[in-house]
Amino acid sequence: MTAQLPNTSVPGSTAVLLPTTDCPFNVTAVDQEGLGPGQSLAPLCTLCCCGFINRTLAVVFMVSLAFAIVVGNVVTLTVFVQTRQSRTPQGYLKVSLAIADMMVGVLVVPFSIYTEISLMVTSAPPIWYQGSSVSPAAPWQPCMLIGPVFAGCTFVSISTIFLMTLERSVAILRPLHKDALVTRRRSLFLILLSWAASFLLALAPLIFSRNFTLEYNECSRMCNYTPLLLGSQLPPDANILLLFPTFDFTLLGGTLAVNIVSFTSIRRYSRKRKLLSEGSLSDGGGGAGVGGACAHRPSFSDIKAAKTIGILTFAFTASFSPIAVFVLGNVVGYTWCNFSFLAFWILTGNSCCNVIIYSVRDHRFRKGVTLLFQRDHSPPHGEKS
Repeated sequence: MTAQLPNTSVPGSTAVLLPTTDCPFNVTAVDQEGLGPGQSLAPLCTLCCCGFINRTLAVVFMVSLAFAIVVGNVVTLTVFVQTRQSRTPQGYLKVSLAIADMMVGVLVVPFSIYTEISLMVTSAPPIWYQGSSVSPAAPWQPCMLIGPVFAGCTFVSISTIFLMTLERSVAILRPLHKDALVTRRRSLFLILLSWAASFLLALAPLIFSRNFTLEYNECSRMCNYTPLLLGSQLPPDANILLLFPTFDFTLLGGTLAVNIVSFTSIRRYSRKRKLLSEGSLSDGGGGAGVGGACAHRPSFSDIKAAKTIGILTFAFTASFSPIAVFVLGNVVGYTWCNFSFLAFWILTGNSCCNVIIYSVRDHRFRKGVTLLFQRDHSPPHGEKS
């Protein structure tokens, strides 16, 4: 029967929560007390977490997911880079989102695959596993890189979807001012700002506190922020992790609010267009009012793009919801090992959803993918411009 560690969980970000479980693999220095000289701490996990079949299925899932994320986002980036029509503020935002997603598939998921295979082959933790929480002389902990990368990319995805929503709302609500308000220079500046702010936020617990480390968690199969216990108590500055859910929920809430405003306007325009087509709307202003309304309506492509971004927002919110439930359960003291795996990896799986949404909703993207995979086809210049 495995020992059960005290509850050291702190509500945190979508990618950096430390699950409270009955089978944690990573431990802090306080848990090493009582071990004799030369003794090492064996992995503390039950069959539900560490069984051979369980690990094998997890590795197969991770490999498939990493392949889908990398291939899907490479195709997305290639299409957007090669198509001149995509060199717009919206296109730059989509490229930023694809880069953040691809980093998850290139760095975060392969690291979990490597760790799981190492545990299957050697039945022992890697030499770097316990990191600085056990001894200052311990090898460098790779989770000190992988954890902030996953957290930062998650924040970048949230902020980029928020910026995409704002860009489409300007096109819907102020179509005549869109080109003046949303420029390439402003878009690139906001993209760089979102990346810098996201990764600064991801590193905040390590920069502003010495009471946190990052360790690989057996249940979530992810690198999680871990507070270093002071005796049996959390450090006094553990609340710094509350920055993560505050950032997530604020931007998601803002995105949903902007989407509601945009779709309300789209519905109003659609109703007016229907009345115009049926001849039921009189031009009481001598026709000028109706003509002005028509001139100020957003284009069909802008409306369709807004709906596509709304679907992106819904997909991200759906993938984020299990983490939100996990946070609430974590706060009230539930220990959900298997659910923590589902919550973290459902969010990770969102990194390969965008290319599917683009393929279904964006005919230009579908055309770009078709041209990309046609071997003996040299598209004329007119099709790209």
